Amino acid sequence: MTAFDSLHPALQHHIVNTLAWQTLRPLQEEGIEAVLAGGHTLMLAPTAGGKTEAAVFPLMSRVLSENWSGLSVLYICPIKALLNSLLERLSFYSDLVGLRCALWHGDTKAGERRRIIAEPPQFLLTTPESLEVMLISARVDHRALFHDVRAVVIDEVHAFAGDDRGWHLLCVLERITRVTGRELQRIGLSATVGNPDGILEWLTGTCAGQSRIVAPEAVLATDADVQVDYVGNLENAGIVISRLHRGEKRLVFCDSRARVEKLGALLRGAGVSTFVSHSSLSAEERARAEEAFSSGNDCVIVATSTLELGIDVGDLDRVIQIDAPGAVSSFLQRLGRTGRRPGTKRNCLFLATHDDALLQAAALIQLWADGFVEPVLPPARPAHILAQQIMALALQESGIGAATWDEWIGRVPGVVAIPPEDRRRIVSHMVDSEILAEDQGILWFDREGERRFGYRNFMELCSVFTSPPLFTVLHGRDELGFVHESSFLRPEGEPCVLLLAGRSWQVTSLDWGKKRAQVKPVAQAGHSRWLGTGAMLSFELCQAIRQVLAGEAVSDVWSRRASERMTTLRTEYSWVTDEGTFLIRSADGCRWWTFAGTRANMALANALRNGLGADASPDGLSIHIPDIDLLSRLAELRELCQDNGVAFLPREALEEQMRNLKFSACLPPQIQRELYEYRFLDTARARTTVVDILRAVTP
Repeated sequence: MTAFDSLHPALQHHIVNTLAWQTLRPLQEEGIEAVLAGGHTLMLAPTAGGKTEAAVFPLMSRVLSENWSGLSVLYICPIKALLNSLLERLSFYSDLVGLRCALWHGDTKAGERRRIIAEPPQFLLTTPESLEVMLISARVDHRALFHDVRAVVIDEVHAFAGDDRGWHLLCVLERITRVTGRELQRIGLSATVGNPDGILEWLTGTCAGQSRIVAPEAVLATDADVQVDYVGNLENAGIVISRLHRGEKRLVFCDSRARVEKLGALLRGAGVSTFVSHSSLSAEERARAEEAFSSGNDCVIVATSTLELGIDVGDLDRVIQIDAPGAVSSFLQRLGRTGRRPGTKRNCLFLATHDDALLQAAALIQLWADGFVEPVLPPARPAHILAQQIMALALQESGIGAATWDEWIGRVPGVVAIPPEDRRRIVSHMVDSEILAEDQGILWFDREGERRFGYRNFMELCSVFTSPPLFTVLHGRDELGFVHESSFLRPEGEPCVLLLAGRSWQVTSLDWGKKRAQVKPVAQAGHSRWLGTGAMLSFELCQAIRQVLAGEAVSDVWSRRASERMTTLRTEYSWVTDEGTFLIRSADGCRWWTFAGTRANMALANALRNGLGADASPDGLSIHIPDIDLLSRLAELRELCQDNGVAFLPREALEEQMRNLKFSACLPPQIQRELYEYRFLDTARARTTVVDILRAVTP
C-alpha cells in the first residue's frame, strides 16, 4: 500500500483523473504519511517542489475522512501577493472534493469578510495581522469562528521565524489554541533553511504532539548555471539586460524600490517589454504587472524581494540579480525560480554595479558552493511583542487580568525567554506610563494607550512592523501606489515628476492632510523616494569576502570583466590576509578592517564613541575612525570592552535606534537597552576582535 492509497477516495480520483498526475513528488509522498498521522511537520523542498500540495492534499483528506466541520484549516503566508497567487489553485482543489476555500487579508472587501463569518470555509488563507483583526474586532465572534480549527499551514516559515512577525504569529496561534481547546496541528513549509531542527523547534515549542522533518530532496544542490559580471553602474546593467537573452522571460531582482523603478524605466526606454513589482505599488498594479508577465514570453519583470517567495509568475527562463542579496538563503530562493521545465537548469546572472557588490556576490557564491546556508535565528527577547500582545488580549477579552494574561501566551518560547521579573516590570511601566490602567486586577487602556494606539479602532495593534509616512498616488480614481513624502521635495518652480509602476507621472495636486497625490502621465523623467535600512551583513559573509580578497584563484563563474576588476581589487587590498584585523591609515584618518559583520562593528563603534570620543562610522567590513590615533589607545579600548557591556550601547538616546521596533515605547528604559543589545549588537565578537588586534600589535 502506497501513501497515495491512504488519501480519501474522492481526492485520489481527482488527482489521477482531473489533474492527470501520474505520480506524486517525493515530498508529497512522504508528506501524506506525516500529515495524516496528525503530527507537526516541517516540509523542506526547493522552490516549485510541490510543498503546497504536500500539505493541503492530506489535510483535505482528513477533513473528508474525519468529517471536520466549520473553519478547519488556516493557511498563513507572509505577504498578501502570495495569498492572492495561491487562492485560485487552492480553490480549484477544494471545489473538486466539495470543500470551500476563502481569502482574508487587508485588501479583502467587507462583504466577503461578512460571508466568511456567516458561512466559514474549511480552508482560510490569511496573514498573522488579519488573524489579529479577527481576534480583537468587535464585529467578529472569534470564539464561534475559530471553534473548529484543527490545523495550520505556515508557508515560507523561515520568513516568519527570522522576524518579529514570527513571534506575533506564535502568540496568535496560542490564543486560537486556547479558544479551540485543542492543540492545532502545525505544518511549516520552506525551501531554504540552514537549521531545520531549530526551525521545527521554534514552530512546535509549545506543542505536546510528535513532530518530524520531511525533506526528501536536496535543497542545497549546486547544479546550476551561475555567473558574475561587473558592469559598473545601473545604466550599464540596463544595457546588458536589454541585449542578453532576447526572446526569453527574465526576472530581475533589485534590493530597493527606487532601483526597481529606475531600471524598469531604463529597460522600457531601450524598447524592452518591462513590468515592475514591489511592495509600494497598489495591489491592482502588481497584479496587472505579474499577470502580463506570466502570460508573456519576450519580457522582463524587475522586482524587489516580494517576488523571491513562491508567487507564481509562470515559467521563467532567466533570473538576473542586480548586485547581491545579503544572504545565501535569499539567493537560493531566487535561483529556485528557474529550472522548472524538464531539460532546463537553474540559473542566475549577477550584474555588479560597484566594487562592494562584486565582492559580496563572489563571497555569496563561494558560501553556496561550500554548502553553507545561514541558520534562521528568531529575534531575541521580543519584549515589545509581549507588550503588544497584552494590549491585544485586553481588546480581545474586554479587559485582561494582570495576573492571568500569561495563561494565554506564557508558553511561547519568546515570552519564556523574558525573565518573570522583566514581564512584571513591563506591565508596571505600561500602567505607570498611562498606556494601561489597572482596576481591581483588570488591565484596560488608559489615555496614553488610547492616544498612541486607539486610532481606527486600534488597528495599530494588529501589526508588529512600522510603516513610514507614505502618500497614496492616484491617476483619476485608479490607485497607482505609494511614495514617501520626501518624493515631493523639489526646487521652487520645478515640476514634481514621480517614477512609479515604471512610468513617469507629474503631480497635479497634493493633499497633505489626507496624504494623497493626484498625477497625470508625462514623458519627462521622474524619480521617487522610499525610506529603508541597509542590509546587516553576517560574520560568515564578511569572512567570505575576506577570503575572496586574500585569495588568488579566478573562479570559472566570473566573467572577463569581473575577473579583471577582481584582480584590481586584490591589488588595492594586497594587505588582506586570511586572519587578523587591519588598521589602515589614510588622509581622512584610519579604517579598522575587522571583517566581523555589521552587528559586531556597530558594538565596537559605540565603544569608540563612548570611551574614546571617536567619530566612528561602521559597516559590515570595517569601521572608519577619522579623528583619533586608535593604535595608541588600544589599551583603553580593551579596558572598555572588559566591563559589563555598557560601553557597547549607544551614548545618545535609544529612541532613534529603536524607532523600527514598534511598541518599544511600552518598555522601561533598561529593558529597551537590553533589547537593543540583543537585537543589534554582537558584543561577544566585538570583544574577540579587540583581542585579535591587540595580539597583532603586541610583541
